[in-house]
Amino acid sequence: MRQLLIIGGNGIISWWVAGRAQERGWQVTIVNRGRNRDRPPREGVIELVGDADDPASIRSAIAGRSFDVVVNLRAYRPEQVAADIETFSGAVGQYVFPSTASAYQKPIAAIPITESSALRNPFWQYSRDKIACEEMLTTAYRETGFPVTIVRPSHTYDGGNMPLIGGWTSLGRMLEGKPVVVHGDGTSWWALTHSRDFARAFVELLGNPHAIGTSVHITSEEHLTWDDIVKTFARHLGAEARIVHVATDTVARALPEFAGRLLGDYSHSVWFDNSKIRSLAPGWVATTRFEEGARDIVDWYEVPERRIVHREVDAAYDALAAQFG
Repeated sequence: MRQLLIIGGNGIISWWVAGRAQERGWQVTIVNRGRNRDRPPREGVIELVGDADDPASIRSAIAGRSFDVVVNLRAYRPEQVAADIETFSGAVGQYVFPSTASAYQKPIAAIPITESSALRNPFWQYSRDKIACEEMLTTAYRETGFPVTIVRPSHTYDGGNMPLIGGWTSLGRMLEGKPVVVHGDGTSWWALTHSRDFARAFVELLGNPHAIGTSVHITSEEHLTWDDIVKTFARHLGAEARIVHVATDTVARALPEFAGRLLGDYSHSVWFDNSKIRSLAPGWVATTRFEEGARDIVDWYEVPERRIVHREVDAAYDALAAQFG
């Protein structure tokens, strides 16, 4: 049986990847800190304890085991990738690095976005760190043959990953009849991909020799405006979507914690060419419409303990709505 190691394993993407890989005949091992209780490990998955920020703990956890493919969903910075190159060089047939579609050039120069589109994001440190990781891995492939595959998810979600900033906050405001702030004029195009769809394509890259040394993005081809997204949630809640449009720069100043995401990702219309992933995963197409995915999110928040209001977002929306509403 082919052996897959996932560093992470119970997150928004990794939990679905683990399940799909099992369906496709992989023995899945996950290594993480063992703290995620929202998504319990899949039955049959081997669980190990290690910290992605502590390479020695990962090496200790996997000592004596061998893997055909390693996927690190907890690598965000170049030093983490450098440690993985050291750990797995000559030891695995493929190392898969999930990067991000937010790495593509901002402002966007042309659509559709392809894998050859330039990488540059002056607005968001997260994206710049992922770009630096990609550059390190590409250099390792070119110089030593390190068997990397780079995957760029766009906005991937499941029930536990709310696409609106502040998590439950906007849904709670809708239920209370309060206005919800939408950046810009609400008409920029966005692509939301459900994790189950992402996983079906992603797993087809594992052990695929045609995926070595290349990069590929995996995204839905359903395109929604941010107003559409808010209104979809409102329908499922049986509430009114009282939208207040505020310039993205203004929202970013009011909520500096989210400035990088807003200015370096959400405010730009995106449209992706998925020809490459279809060539590597023949027949794949994202089938989960956001109408269905939004229902998953609303259902997730049926658990009262998950209805956590982000106080800074809530207060900023009150102030912005009073000023611009």
